[in-house]
Amino acid sequence: MPPQLLKLKKDLSNLEDIANQTAQFLKKQGVGAIPTETFYGLATDPFSDKALEKLFLLKNRPQHKPILLLIGEREQLYFLVEEIPPIAERLIEKFWPGPLTIVFPAKKNLSDYLTAGTGTIGIRLSSSPVVKAIIQAFGKPITGTSANLSEKSPCTSPEEVIQQLPDLDFIVDYGYLEATSPSTVVSVVNNQLSLIRAGAIPFKNILNLFL
Repeated sequence: MPPQLLKLKKDLSNLEDIANQTAQFLKKQGVGAIPTETFYGLATDPFSDKALEKLFLLKNRPQHKPILLLIGEREQLYFLVEEIPPIAERLIEKFWPGPLTIVFPAKKNLSDYLTAGTGTIGIRLSSSPVVKAIIQAFGKPITGTSANLSEKSPCTSPEEVIQQLPDLDFIVDYGYLEATSPSTVVSVVNNQLSLIRAGAIPFKNILNLFL
């Protein structure tokens, strides 16, 4: 069966209803695509190994690659990370919410599907009102890895998502997204800043924060 399309109006007037429908899929360990502040991302329950295994299979993602998480409010960070290094505090204050994924030391109880055995976890406080509403309706963080086959280009429309991932449970259809870059990914482990992936926020802008 093709994924169920949940049509989100451009003015977001039906956002609460769509968020509640999405949350019901997530509570049943469904995997689907949602619009983020960058590209379409794959959302599922990060605390269900069954759901995460399904995500890996659908995406054909190698087991050694970790999965980033999206949070709706800063308080959710404390349930996911061992510590928030001082350097991270400054990044959070300046760039969150927004397209900056920060890699922290992970809580020991997080699934190896999320951390890939690295002991770290990538997290983003999303600036997307859609993501925030879905997380609020679901009641906990969600996965946010890009909605595409591994090694393929990220998707900016539901049509592209369906072409690559026809077996998803649902897609929140918000039409075409105008993103050109993924989130920037940096590590703050051991209070050391390093670039993992270039993206929407230039790394020089991040470095300038500490000059």
